[in-house]
Amino acid sequence: MSYEITVAQLVHQLQTFDPDLPVYFAINPDWPQAHRIGRIVEISGSNGAVYIAENGQEGVLPPAVRDQLDWSDV
Repeated sequence: MSYEITVAQLVHQLQTFDPDLPVYFAINPDWPQAHRIGRIVEISGSNGAVYIAENGQEGVLPPAVRDQLDWSDV
């Protein structure tokens, strides 16, 4: 299932967390990995969007993260 999130929704969600915590992408339920966040770019125009680039792999996701994402059965 595809899910889009707006910049406002992302900012709102992030504001609920400790601002000093590191941020990672959780990617690929088949091989759950944590990835560091890289550059963030905005593309303007009729199909404008914001893209967050991956900046290297941090390692395997901890079991608690997989549980929260409902990836435990993978």
